[in-house]
Amino acid sequence: MYGKAFAPEYQGTLATLSVNSSLTDVLAAGTEELRAAERAGRHGEAARSGLAVAEAHRRLGRIGEADRAWKASYRAARQAGDTAAMAWALWSGGTLARQRGSFALARRLLRLAADLGELGGDVVVRGYSLAGLAETGRIQGDYEAVGRLHEQLLAEARRRGEARHTVWALEGIAQIHRNTGSYDTAYALFEEAAEIAARADDRRGHAWALRGLADIVSVRDGDTTEALRLLSEAETACRAMNLSSALAYNHKMRGNVLYRAGRYEEARDLYELALSEFRAMGEPRGEALSRLGLVKSRARLGRDRAATSTELTELAQTLGRIGLRHAQQMAERAQDELGLRTEAVR
Repeated sequence: MYGKAFAPEYQGTLATLSVNSSLTDVLAAGTEELRAAERAGRHGEAARSGLAVAEAHRRLGRIGEADRAWKASYRAARQAGDTAAMAWALWSGGTLARQRGSFALARRLLRLAADLGELGGDVVVRGYSLAGLAETGRIQGDYEAVGRLHEQLLAEARRRGEARHTVWALEGIAQIHRNTGSYDTAYALFEEAAEIAARADDRRGHAWALRGLADIVSVRDGDTTEALRLLSEAETACRAMNLSSALAYNHKMRGNVLYRAGRYEEARDLYELALSEFRAMGEPRGEALSRLGLVKSRARLGRDRAATSTELTELAQTLGRIGLRHAQQMAERAQDELGLRTEAVR
């Protein structure tokens, strides 16, 4: 049985904040508490309020501010001798590094966070850090390596009745199944995640689950209307909480749905919107995936085939350099989908 979802990254005097609090509200409250703690010389409280500030900045796509905030939180935690707070700061830094496409740094920071969480006796930050490691591997396409870790973390979250973490694990496993073609299994997992998130009032988790369901409904069933309805419902939650990154991925997925339906002009416009959003927040993975959709849409609308082939080759190289192997394979397959590789051979 799952209780109401909570946000363990909102700590100290900010622990009363809801998991569904608007990020602008979190940032305002966190900044106020941080300044008060710094003035009073309360390093432990500065570390914990600074964590909320870092996470709000990160989710709002303010990369520079997020980077400065998590490092300041770590320094304050170290001054306070608070091992668990140090772990939380490193978790935030590792999550930011993954968002920026710095996967080696993400793994290093998240591993340190997991170790410090265990040392400090904080099972939650340890679990979140291991989850971050699993997600980093999944994003890079290392499904075999991180599949078992996802399952382990899901079992732990179920055992503790942590709705938010259970939802995260279900969605991660669902995404692996979706990317390997097991659409029915993926749909069932996304559906369970959506149900748990709704009961636990986890709007962020619910929005991500709806996005996953929309993807499956589109690619498996060809039901464009239902897919767009699910994405519209998810977008409402994203906007209410100012979830910039989630909203950009929602727009990118809407582009995918429209592309599959042959509505290439609409898809192009959505990919352009998502691309601008990802560029504004410095998120290379989302930027690259939006570029891929944009290249394919423009090709369908009559763009020069040689230029399309050149850009796809460059994009595949970029994705490989970043370390996004699954996305790199998608870019390479696009050459075949558009009939460009065969043409080049001729």
